[in-house]
Amino acid sequence: MAGNRQSPLDLLLVAGLVILTDIFILVPALSGSFLRTIFGLLLVLFLPGYALIGALLPAKKDLDGIERALLSLGLSIAVVPLMGLGMNYTNWGIREVPILAGLSIFTILMCGAAYYRRRQLPEAEAFEVPVKASISALKADLLGETRGETRSGADRAISMLLVISILASLGSLAYVIGNPREGEAFTEFYILGPDRMIENYPTNYTLGDSGTVVVGITNHEYRTVDYTMEIRLENRSLPLPENQKYVNLDRDVSWKEPVTFTPPFEGKNMKLEFLLFNETEKSVPYRNVHLWINVTKED
Repeated sequence: MAGNRQSPLDLLLVAGLVILTDIFILVPALSGSFLRTIFGLLLVLFLPGYALIGALLPAKKDLDGIERALLSLGLSIAVVPLMGLGMNYTNWGIREVPILAGLSIFTILMCGAAYYRRRQLPEAEAFEVPVKASISALKADLLGETRGETRSGADRAISMLLVISILASLGSLAYVIGNPREGEAFTEFYILGPDRMIENYPTNYTLGDSGTVVVGITNHEYRTVDYTMEIRLENRSLPLPENQKYVNLDRDVSWKEPVTFTPPFEGKNMKLEFLLFNETEKSVPYRNVHLWINVTKED
C-alpha cells in the first residue's frame, strides 16, 4: 500500500471541474459564458456519479472504464433528483445556490472517500486512469509505431480521421449547448399560499380583514418586459402598492413577493382575480389566475 503512488489524476480532475463549475456559475462576469452550461451539465449528469462509483468500487477488477462511465451517468441521474427532493424539505428549498453547494460538497467528499479507499488497496489493484499510457499508445498508433511495426498510410489516415471526427463532434456539441435555439416566448404567472406552497390559500374572510398570497412572475420572453399587475374582486379593482403594481423584469428573471389585499365588501363565492398585463397590451390580461372567496360581516 505504501510507496510512490501515482497521483489520482481522475479524482483531481473531478474536483477541479467541480470548482470550475462553481466559479462559472457564481461569478457574474463568467455566468454568461457557454462554458457555464457545459460545466453545469457535467456536474449534474456525470461528476457526482463518477465520484460515488470511485468510493464504492475502488478496485480495477470491480469495473472497467466504459462500465464506470456508463454507471456514472446513471448514478448521477439518480443522485441529483434525490438531493433536490431532500432540499425541498429544508429552509433552502430547490434553488440554484443550495443545489450547487450540495452537489459540489457531495462530489468532493466522494472524491476524498474514493482516494482513501484506493490507498487501502495494493497499488496494482487500485483503479486509476492511465492517462500517460493512453496518450503514448494513441501517439504510437497515429505514427504507425505500434509494436515496432510501421503502419500503412491508409491506416494512419483512418486513425487521424477518427480522432478529427471525435473532436469535431465534441466541438459541435459545445456549440449547440452554448448557442441554444430560442424556444417559445412566455411568462410564468402564479399564486401560492402564505407559506409559499400550492395550498392553504386564504378563501374565507371577515369584512375588514386582509389576506396574503405569494405572487410569482418569471420572464421567459427573451427580452426585458414591463408588467402591470392588478387584483380585481368581482370586477372591482383593489389597491396595490406601486412596487407591486408595476414590475420590470429582465430576461429569465423571476419576481416573487407576498401581496396583501383587503376585500371591501361581503359576498359568497366571489371571484378574486390576479391579472397580469404586458407592455404591449394594456386592456386584455396577458396572464390571469383566480380564487373563489367568501367575505362575511363580523358577528
